[in-house]
Amino acid sequence: MQTEPNHIIFFDGVCNLCNNAVQFIIRRDSKNIFRFASLQSDFAREFLGENYPDNPEFDTIIYFKDGRLLERSTAVLHICKKLKFPWPLLAAFLIVPRFIRDFFYRIISRNRYKWFGKKDQCMIPSPELKNRFLD
Repeated sequence: MQTEPNHIIFFDGVCNLCNNAVQFIIRRDSKNIFRFASLQSDFAREFLGENYPDNPEFDTIIYFKDGRLLERSTAVLHICKKLKFPWPLLAAFLIVPRFIRDFFYRIISRNRYKWFGKKDQCMIPSPELKNRFLD
């Protein structure tokens, strides 16, 4: 029986900013630890279940890390901790209270389609990256 990955990033699959962020993470994930799933996927709906009810806005990134669900700025900063140097240095911002970090996160989240655009459908990974994505 296959066990679930310990590091899953759930993202808005139609958001250009989110898709670019996934590509950014893949290029800097030298240990190949992250797996990805769009929030629109059946896998996300099943995996997240009651922890993250249906949200048509898909306004946050969710990072499943060793049995815990992290959201918004906390998720982003914990993801940075696992990337190649110098990105782990951003984790120092975890000392900033979450309500302050999330205030700025929400501004970007609310405007991401206007600023960065939106796709008609979720990203389809290339064959070499297919194993990194969970359906």
